[in-house]
Amino acid sequence: MPAASVLTAITSWPTMVYTVLLGVVLIYWVLALLGMVDFESSGIDLDIDTHADAHADDLGQIASYVVAMGLNGVPFSIVVSLLVLVGWLLTALVSQWVLPWVPTDVLRWAVGAGVLLAAAALSIVVTARLVRPLRGLFVTHTAQTNATLVGQVCRILTGTVDERQGRAEVAQRGASINVRVWAPSPNPFKRGDHALVTDYDPATLRYRIDPMPDDG
Repeated sequence: MPAASVLTAITSWPTMVYTVLLGVVLIYWVLALLGMVDFESSGIDLDIDTHADAHADDLGQIASYVVAMGLNGVPFSIVVSLLVLVGWLLTALVSQWVLPWVPTDVLRWAVGAGVLLAAAALSIVVTARLVRPLRGLFVTHTAQTNATLVGQVCRILTGTVDERQGRAEVAQRGASINVRVWAPSPNPFKRGDHALVTDYDPATLRYRIDPMPDDG
């Protein structure tokens, strides 16, 4: 398959829409790898909690749609990335193998619009299947596990931890458990630091963490 043909397919209608979105996603993950953004802190947290703020109803409505589509249980950034990637692949394949057979430009734009909508719908179905095996990495653990995690040492995964957000992992029986954490501000926590899990709040499903005690 000629490289020029592939380049034309991904930069033409309708694939160009997903190509732009894919570029944004790639930039986002580069920034995440550099530690400039936290992949957990942006977007909507898809693990549904009861929030006491003014946007609780709106978030709950959005979250209900997310659950209905089977996209819950993983960070929003991962869901969006998969949706864009799958949509890009679908539209690129159609642009490469189907649209060249459409006779006129006007009809090609009309068919492309339909392809764009169909790809968006199919990407939801495919992404819902892809996130299933990933949910275990971001599971919110039950009260039986909660009691065992208090007093354990965790490693912070997010760039900052405050009263509203934070993620950490706790090693148990050779596996890493990903949990929500919080800490009073100000605090010295940053990505990669170790902290002590000191309490669990069943109302918010989060663990409080505090700095490690000095050895001396």
